[in-house]
Amino acid sequence: MGTAKTSAFLDPGHLTSHDSLAIVQLSRDNLVPLILHESESAVDGYAEGAVLNTRYGSFPHSTMVGVPWGSQIRASKVDTGSRGRKRKRKEDDDDSKVSTPAAAAAAADDQDSTSNPAPAKKAVVAASGFVHILPPTPELWTRSLPHRTQVVYTPDYSYILQRIRARPGSRLIEAGAGSGSFTHASVRAVYNGYPETDDDRRGKVYSYEFNEARYLQMKEEIKAHRLEGLVQLTHRDAYSGGFLVDGKSPEADAVFLDLPAPWEALPHLSRSRPTGKDFEDKFKDMEGEWVSPLNPKTAAYICTFSPCIEQVQRTIRAMRQLGWVEIDMIEVSQKFLSVVRDGLTLNSQPGKKAPPEPTNVEEAVGRQREIEKRSREYNALQTPGKSGSATAADSPAQGNPMDLDTANDEDGTAVDETTTGGSGDVDPDAEGDDDDAEKQGRHARKPWKQGRLVHRSESEIKTHTSYLVFATLPREWTEADEEAALARWPCGMERAVVGDLDKETRKREKREMLASKKHRKKEKQDRRDRRHDALVVADTPTTSDVASAT
Repeated sequence: MGTAKTSAFLDPGHLTSHDSLAIVQLSRDNLVPLILHESESAVDGYAEGAVLNTRYGSFPHSTMVGVPWGSQIRASKVDTGSRGRKRKRKEDDDDSKVSTPAAAAAAADDQDSTSNPAPAKKAVVAASGFVHILPPTPELWTRSLPHRTQVVYTPDYSYILQRIRARPGSRLIEAGAGSGSFTHASVRAVYNGYPETDDDRRGKVYSYEFNEARYLQMKEEIKAHRLEGLVQLTHRDAYSGGFLVDGKSPEADAVFLDLPAPWEALPHLSRSRPTGKDFEDKFKDMEGEWVSPLNPKTAAYICTFSPCIEQVQRTIRAMRQLGWVEIDMIEVSQKFLSVVRDGLTLNSQPGKKAPPEPTNVEEAVGRQREIEKRSREYNALQTPGKSGSATAADSPAQGNPMDLDTANDEDGTAVDETTTGGSGDVDPDAEGDDDDAEKQGRHARKPWKQGRLVHRSESEIKTHTSYLVFATLPREWTEADEEAALARWPCGMERAVVGDLDKETRKREKREMLASKKHRKKEKQDRRDRRHDALVVADTPTTSDVASAT
C-alpha cells in the first residue's frame, strides 16, 4: 500500500521534480500552484511543451524542473508552433462538401503534427521577466489554493493543531473539508510515514465533505499531491451519517468540526450511545452495538469553528450534555505591520508626508532618466555581443545589474549616492565649511530615496475570524482499568497518611528525622577529617628521607 514518492508537502527535497506540485511566486501576494509536467513534445501548440503564461512572461515547465527550490526562473521566448495556425472549423454533416485548398493544407498540417509529434524544443531565455519557484507548504497552499469555501488561515489552524494535541502518529477527524487548507496542515502535523499495509497504524486524517462537487475536487487534489494513504476522504453528511469508516472506528485522538451546526454532529462523537430526550429521535433507527469513532485508550480533544456567537452557545450546551469538559472559547486575531519609507521631497515641510507626484518637472525628468539608464544597462547585459552593449564595469555594482542603490565611478569603484549629487561625480567643494557640508548632505540623496522608516498597521484583518471552542472528552474508564490501577497503586496499604497522626507523634517524628540528619552530617565530617589526616601524614618527610637529602 506504500506510495512510490513522498508528497512535496512532507519532503520536497532539494530540487524540483516533474509531476510534483510547486508554488510559483509572481509577486509578494500573487502565488500560483502548479503541477510541473515533463513534456516530450509540443503541448497546446507550444513547441517547448507545457508553458505557464503570466503577465511577467511565459515560463516552460522544462525550465522549472531540476532546479533548487527558491530559484529565480527567467522568462522564455516560446514558439507557438501550430497554435497560431489553428482555426475554428464548423462541423458539417455533409462529408462530400468541398473545402478550399488552404483549409485542406492546414488540416493536413494539424493531422501530421498530431500523428507525428516533434520533440520539445529547448527554451530560449527572454530579455526580461522572472518568477521564483517555492516548495509547497501548508502556509503557501493556504494563500494560493482555489477558494471553494471560506478557508481556515494559518493563524487559526496553527493554534488549533496545538490545542487539540495533533502530533506524529495521531488520528484526526475533520468534518467540512471545504477548500482543503486545514487538511494539508493537519496531514503535516500527524505524518509519521506512509502505511505499508491496511493494518499499519500511522498518523492519518479522516476528512468528511457533504458537497459532492467539493468532494470530487478535493479528491483530485489529494491524488495530485501524493497524499493518498494519509487522508481518508469520505462523501457524507456528518449530521446523520456519523464518522465511522466502513462500519469501523477511526479511533481518533483529535477532532475538528468546521460545520454550520456542530451540535448536530457532536452526538456521534460519544463513548457510548447518547441518552436523553434530545437524542432519542436521532438514534431511534440505529441497531446493533454502539461503535465510537474515538480512541478508547486516550482522551479526545475537539475544536469547533463557528463565526456566530449563537452557534457557540448551542455547541457548548450540547458539549455539556454529552460529558465534554474543560470547555473554553478563543478568538484569534491577526494584523500585519508593514514597514515602509516615509518619503519626503526637498520642498516638503518637516512632519508632512510627501505627495505621490514629483514636486516639479526637474524631479520627474531626473527620475525618469535614471530609470531609463538602468534599463539600458540591464538589457545590454542580457544580450552580450550586441554592438554598443554595456560591459559589467559600466553597470551598477560592477556586474550586479539588480543593485540600484550604488553607482560606479570611471575606475569601477562604487560610490555611495548619499555623498554625491546623484550622477556619480563628487562635489569638489564637499570639504568646505560646515554650512556647505550640511547643505550638500541634505541635497545629496535623490528625492525619492529620502525619508525615514515607519511602520503602519493594516486597516482590516484579512483572516476569516471565527470563534474556536475547545473541549476534552476523558478516556473511557472500565472495571478492568480500575483493577489494573489498583494492582499497580494499591489503595489502603499506605505506610503514612498526611493528617492521620496526632500532634505529639508528628513532633517526635520530626525530632527523630533531625537527629538522623545531624548524625549523618557528623559521620560525613569525621570521614573528611580522617582523609585529611592521612594526607598530612603522607606528606610529612621521615628521618631517612632527611638523612638522604643532607
